[in-house]
Amino acid sequence: MTSYQPNLLIPPEVLSVKGLTDYIQALLEEDQSLVQVWVEGEVSSAVRHRSGFFFILQDQQEPACIRCVVWNSYCEQLVIEPEAGEQVIVLGRIRLYPQRGQYQLMVWQLLPAGEGLRSLRYQQLRDRLIREGLFEPLRKKTLPAYPQTVGVVTSHQAAAWGDIKRTLKAQHPGLHVLFSPTQVQGKQAPEAIVVAIERVIQDGRADVLIIARGGGATEDLACFNDERVVRAMAECPIPVISGIGHQRDETLADLVADICAHTPTAAAECIPRLADWQTDYHNCIARLYIILNRQLDIAHEHLLYQKNRLRRLQLDRRFEREQVLRSRLQNHLLQTIQQRLGQAQQHQQLLQQQLTSLDPTQVLRRGYALVQTTDDQIVRSTQHLSVDQELKVELAEGHFTARVMALQSSPKESDDAN
Repeated sequence: MTSYQPNLLIPPEVLSVKGLTDYIQALLEEDQSLVQVWVEGEVSSAVRHRSGFFFILQDQQEPACIRCVVWNSYCEQLVIEPEAGEQVIVLGRIRLYPQRGQYQLMVWQLLPAGEGLRSLRYQQLRDRLIREGLFEPLRKKTLPAYPQTVGVVTSHQAAAWGDIKRTLKAQHPGLHVLFSPTQVQGKQAPEAIVVAIERVIQDGRADVLIIARGGGATEDLACFNDERVVRAMAECPIPVISGIGHQRDETLADLVADICAHTPTAAAECIPRLADWQTDYHNCIARLYIILNRQLDIAHEHLLYQKNRLRRLQLDRRFEREQVLRSRLQNHLLQTIQQRLGQAQQHQQLLQQQLTSLDPTQVLRRGYALVQTTDDQIVRSTQHLSVDQELKVELAEGHFTARVMALQSSPKESDDAN
């Protein structure tokens, strides 16, 4: 086996202690993996100094350790203070102490190992989901009044499945139960639960979904704090009832469920009972009967009111009076029309007689003649005539032309001349 031998013939570049320290410090403090790092270990040699806490974090399995410091500016934010012998998880970044040429972990936060880490992850996920609004009451869906099929997601070996079947059979015989088996514990449980939920959704028959598991240790319920399970429940199109653990247990699945019943039996009891349905049915019939009777009473009262109103109006007598008045007015109208028509006829006859008396042809028929000059001027006096003047004479029947042979004035005309 050949070992590495440094080249001593060519002088290497000589660095100062400060230069080498600065180089190492740059490597450590600028490495993105060391800017923020979580480290788990056992606290030893913890000392409280006026500037902060100084302690050593020791590996639990191997002989390795790292110096740690918590400055006073971060002490008030610590979940726990470092104590010798405690298993902790620390959050911090690597710093180099140039005066001693040693690196150390500058700590920002300490948490108890094991349960403390799970609690931190749980709280971080819960805060993020709260900010997204997944737990808002407005997102909660209401249960259908009369579900016909209930989907159940749980383990077929769990006592929860037996509790749910017995409860549903006792309270709602005849209800169809769609069982979607899954794991409810272990690393594969979150993915299996999501698949079981999707199986119920794709089937499409369930009106309500129950996700249940019996009680257990906190780590046994960890799958119901998994983000995949929480989001699958939030995106489920039908109402989801959670029945997980005991009354004291609370998971993120409980917070996102539309109804949180805490236990499998309580989850099954959330489904409306057949007896409740029957009670609601009888109550509806009773309310309908009351409403119909009330409407009939109102209609009967209205009918009596109209009858009384008609009776008060005495429509029959009033109609008879109107008929008599109508006959009288009709007779009066006929008499008036006949009277005025007779008067008009008499007036017409009188006018006809007047027109007849003034008609020139009637005068001519009595033997008179109409004498006119050749220029159609009517001759009324001999003063405007001359001897040998031609005249037209119109008779009742025919006409002829005459010539003036002599003129003789009437006595009245002579007197007028004098």
